[in-house]
Amino acid sequence: MVITGTDSLTAEELDEARTVLAAAATADGREAVSEAGRLRLRADSPRPGILHLVQTLDSRPAGYAQLETTGEQAATVEAAVHPELRGRGLGRQLIDAVLEDAGPQRTVDFWVHGGHPAAARLAEHYGAQLVRELRQMRRTGPAPEPAPLPEGVTLRTFRPGEDEAAWLRLNALAFAHHPEQGSWTEQDLADRLAEPWFDPNGFFLAVRREESGERLVGYHWTKVHPATAADPELGEVYVVGVDPAEQGGGLGKALTAAGLRHLALDRRLATVLLYVDADNAAAVRVYERAGFAIHEIDVMYQVKPTG
Repeated sequence: MVITGTDSLTAEELDEARTVLAAAATADGREAVSEAGRLRLRADSPRPGILHLVQTLDSRPAGYAQLETTGEQAATVEAAVHPELRGRGLGRQLIDAVLEDAGPQRTVDFWVHGGHPAAARLAEHYGAQLVRELRQMRRTGPAPEPAPLPEGVTLRTFRPGEDEAAWLRLNALAFAHHPEQGSWTEQDLADRLAEPWFDPNGFFLAVRREESGERLVGYHWTKVHPATAADPELGEVYVVGVDPAEQGGGLGKALTAAGLRHLALDRRLATVLLYVDADNAAAVRVYERAGFAIHEIDVMYQVKPTG
């Protein structure tokens, strides 16, 4: 068994990592690595703070882990073992290598998509604590009725090449306390705008007209997932953000309704999904009232530093 750690994947290593992740997704019915993690899988394209660990057994792709370090005190990990090689202790060897690379001074968070039972056993072995629950919620049904916008606010769609900087500023403001969404960079946004699924007609911006021009105060970015063996084509409430100064005035409700109506009426999608943290009680209530219910749950386990 060999584990190679690198910040720049070769074409061969990339193929090995993707082989493991594709097999895991087929066997488990869900992706083993998040969208952000998959976007970082590029041959010979290092990203600051990202380490790839590729595990092979007898020259066969066996496991993959992605370690993201944040400063000197924190790290986040996503990992998978090839389904045909599970139950041989490879997962524990991969996690051992991840923890060694993270260093004893860091708190390490491990994402488990779908809450796989083997991960719970590994968490117990390492003394990890459950610290986060991310819910995937789904809604099936007709489009909701439109909701009124606050006075002085209008909707338009995203203009590539013009709106990036303003959107990044608002996103950072709206998600200032969110561990992932609020830290998006120009590269993070550019990666998604370059994805085949990106459609500016499904990216709604709320703007307030002022004497100096328009000011971006909210947005609803929708996404469409292609059909798979497990699911038909699905819509997604990819992310909804509102300027904190505008909260409480109905803008979030209006943006949510606009995106859902686009997915149902323009894209003709019966089912829409979204992700929301379980401890965000206000957002959960909003989505439940809009007809969303829990479909599956991702969890995060945390290993405390030992140094």
